[in-house]
Amino acid sequence: MTVRRFDTVLVANRGEIAVRVIRTLRAMGIRAVAVYSDADDGARHVAEADVAVRIGPASARQSYLDIKAIVGAAARTGAQAVHPGYGFLAENAEFAAALHAAGIVFIGPPVPAIGTMGDKIAAKAAVSAFGVPVVPGISRPGLTDDDLIAGAPEVGFPVLVKPSAGGGGKGMRVVHSADELPAALVSARREAASAFGDDTLFLERFVLRPRHIEVQVLADGHGNVIHLGERECSLQRRHQKVIEEAPSPLLDAATRARIGEAACNTARSVDYTGAGTVEFIVSADKPDEFFFMEMNTRLQVEHPVTELVTGVDLVELQVRVAAGEPLPIRQEDVTLDGHAIEARVYAEDPANGFLPTGGTVLDVVEPERVRVDSGIYPGTVVGSDYDPMLAKIIAYADNRSGALRGLDRALAQTAVLGVTTNIDFLRFLLADPDVIAGQLDTGLLDRRLPDYTTAPVADEDLVAAAAYRWLQCWAAADDNLWSAPSGWRTGQRAPSTFRLQAGERVDHVRITGSPDTAVATVEDGGTYSLTARLDGRDLTVAVDGLRTDYIVASDGPHIWLAGPHGTVAVHEVREAPVRPDDEHSGDAELVSPMPGAVVAVGVTDGATVATGAVVVTVEAMKMEHTLSSPVGGVVELLVAVGDQVKVGQPLARITAATKETQQ
Repeated sequence: MTVRRFDTVLVANRGEIAVRVIRTLRAMGIRAVAVYSDADDGARHVAEADVAVRIGPASARQSYLDIKAIVGAAARTGAQAVHPGYGFLAENAEFAAALHAAGIVFIGPPVPAIGTMGDKIAAKAAVSAFGVPVVPGISRPGLTDDDLIAGAPEVGFPVLVKPSAGGGGKGMRVVHSADELPAALVSARREAASAFGDDTLFLERFVLRPRHIEVQVLADGHGNVIHLGERECSLQRRHQKVIEEAPSPLLDAATRARIGEAACNTARSVDYTGAGTVEFIVSADKPDEFFFMEMNTRLQVEHPVTELVTGVDLVELQVRVAAGEPLPIRQEDVTLDGHAIEARVYAEDPANGFLPTGGTVLDVVEPERVRVDSGIYPGTVVGSDYDPMLAKIIAYADNRSGALRGLDRALAQTAVLGVTTNIDFLRFLLADPDVIAGQLDTGLLDRRLPDYTTAPVADEDLVAAAAYRWLQCWAAADDNLWSAPSGWRTGQRAPSTFRLQAGERVDHVRITGSPDTAVATVEDGGTYSLTARLDGRDLTVAVDGLRTDYIVASDGPHIWLAGPHGTVAVHEVREAPVRPDDEHSGDAELVSPMPGAVVAVGVTDGATVATGAVVVTVEAMKMEHTLSSPVGGVVELLVAVGDQVKVGQPLARITAATKETQQ
């Protein structure tokens, strides 16, 4: 096999994975080319590349999924190879073939391997021929809804509805009874078609108390196939991984060797080359029994934990294998030292059903002494066009307990000011006794959700937010005694008053005095002595002598504080108008909880609906959210399928049914 030399490689992706790939390309002395959409003009991966090429508007279909545009960008910049990252076109056989036709190397497996493993039905047939155990189910091409409904009892409930194309949990549904299956198939087909352009479905038996174990494999063009151990990925929500670790606390040495060999045989079944991941399902009750689920023919989001316990740079080996080099390590060279755990930081609101959030990143605080793979920096605009993952925090230690503690400490030091994230929920999950004990399964996270609540905002944080605004007033006064907010009067001092909202709490905070000696009173809290100092983004306050340091940022009325209680978002609100309360009519207005697109409308305009009827379905960041009528009545639709909507935008109004209309 001829060995080539790459001096220019295009990264056909965005966000943290593009930044991570560019980092290795630089270390290898390779010129890195970034591509970007209009939404990513000025993004971090663009700034860190040597060259950047615009490929289209914000829509992924018109930019990061536009094969012609990306192949053209590679040709114009002289790239000899393209690294796809993960997601978008990473597992697209048509993309790999188009690059090959243009004389450009695809840093990934051969087109036939992508095609076979991209079709989960064909994949199961291929690996079965190599003796790899598979989950019982129905998985032949062209299955209709009637076929699946008829065959489900033989598979045995609960069953898992899965799309043949794609991954990431999109289109997957767990169905516990026959009467639930028809609706689940309709929803799964729609989501699979939207995410992958292919609505082919199949069924598998849903393994009770399942654990998600995946094995990292590497193969070159010289016949060498090795594995780099396994990763535990059982902590997931809606089939989307949240926390991953290596190695798994479940497997013993003998099972690790067996599952590793099965993963290598999976790669051999399709003449695989490059880096790939073979995913298995393992029952928590039978840890020595595992079944093949699928093979991801690309780099995985969670690859850093494998890199930390093996000392291998997977991206570097991907590039070298694609250039025709043999693997520099053998199976006997692979050792797993220590333990690594990764947490994914998402732009989502755990207190609001994990709905995607967004906004402009005002500032970022990253932890020290851990690995951070991030695609954001101050000024990044987080919108609804792409996946909501912002960064990954990865901790390493000699043992699992040390890695857990290190990750929790790192998350406590992490903040994204300007965007609501899941960081507090990640810390809640890491503190769970079953997580600490390694007693995991894929349903654990969902079972713990009802126990999660956000901590009430402390008086100290409200005082700090008020002090920030107050210090800004002092700075604006510019030594003008008449403008300084000291509250000076011939009689009693007049306080500076701030009406602040944090979560469900709304309070007045009143401050009198000077920054060196002041008094702060929280309306529904206490009265405290206060000193405060603001130096750029660094806010230092001492409340009753207890000093606290914050990182602070503001965008209009919003104040973001990163401090000892995590990230606190405070909103400065105007005084409520004094007027009689209007009598509630009972009517309802459905508003979009997130920016996105209307993908389904469940009723017709003017229809009469019952309480709980699904009216509109909105999709954003690869998630669907259904809005149901809170009252019975007549619907006025304000949107149609395909409309792009903003957060808070009215989607429908329901005029509540009266006794007269019900008669």
